[in-house]
Amino acid sequence: MLVKTKFSIKDLENLSGIKAHTIRIWEKRYQVLQPDRTDTNIRTYDIDNLKHLLNIAMLYSNGYKISKIAKLDKPALSERVAELSSTRKEEHAIKQFKTAMFQFDQGLFAKTYSDLRATKSFPKIFSEVFIPLLKELGYLWQTGTIDPCHERFVSEMVKQKIIVNIEHLYEENGLSGPPRFALFLPYGEIHDIGIIYANYLCIRHGINTIYLGSNIAVSSLREIISHHNDIQFMTYLTVEPSDESVEDFCNNYNSLFERSDKRELWLMGSKIKSCDPSLLSPNIKLLQSIPELEQALENLKK
Repeated sequence: MLVKTKFSIKDLENLSGIKAHTIRIWEKRYQVLQPDRTDTNIRTYDIDNLKHLLNIAMLYSNGYKISKIAKLDKPALSERVAELSSTRKEEHAIKQFKTAMFQFDQGLFAKTYSDLRATKSFPKIFSEVFIPLLKELGYLWQTGTIDPCHERFVSEMVKQKIIVNIEHLYEENGLSGPPRFALFLPYGEIHDIGIIYANYLCIRHGINTIYLGSNIAVSSLREIISHHNDIQFMTYLTVEPSDESVEDFCNNYNSLFERSDKRELWLMGSKIKSCDPSLLSPNIKLLQSIPELEQALENLKK
C-alpha cells in the first residue's frame, strides 16, 4: 500500500476537527490553504497544508479569531502555537505526534515525548495524551483518513515508551519475589498496547509478572501453572474471541484447572463491555478501565 501524501477536504476535517464547509470558506476568504486540483477540479492537500491547518486549528479552538490568524505568516503562526503549547501541553503534544506520524519522524516523536516527560509522570502521559491520541487514530484509520502504516508507526512508538519505562521500574524496584500474574493475549488478538501497559502497572505497584505476549493458546497456560502454583492470569480482549463468546472463552480457560483450584483471570478490553458478569464463574474478574485496574492492583498490595 502506498503511503498517503495527498488528502481530501474530508480528511482535513477528520484530522483537524474543522468542518469541511468552514475550511472552504477560510480558503476563499483568507487564502489560508493552497490546495491542488485534480482533472475533475476536486481539491487535494499535501502534508504542508495539513500541518498548517493543524496549527490554525489549535489557535482557533483556543479562542483566536480566524481573521487574526490569517494575517500571521508561518513563522509568526508557529510562534503563537509554541506560546500556547506552554498552557495546552496535551493538545499541543497530540498535534505534534500527528505531525510526526505523517512524516514518520521518530526524532519529533521522541522530542515531543521528552518535553512532556519534563513535567508529567509516564502514567499521566499515557492517560492524558497517548490514550486520546490512539483513540483518535483508530477513528481516522476506520474512516480511511490515514493508512495502517501511520497507525502502526504511532503504536510502535508508544509501545517502545512503555517498555523503556518497564525497564526503568525493574532497575528502581528490583522485584525478586515470585510472579503474581502471567499476562497474555490469545491467538488473533492484534492489539497489544493495553496488555503491555497493564504489565507496566503491575510492576509499578510492586507486583512481579510473567509477560507472555501475543498468540498464546489458552491450553499452553498449563506450562505456567506447572512452574508457579499461585499464579493468576491477565488478558486484554479487543477483537478476540471472534468465533465464541467471552463466556465460552472463560469456560475454556477454566477447563485447565481442577474444580477446587481455579486461578483468577482478569479480563480487560472492549470485548468485555457487553459481557454479563452473572454468567461468569467467581474466579473471573472484569476490569472496565485503567483506573479500575490500578485500584484492583492497589487492593492486592493491601
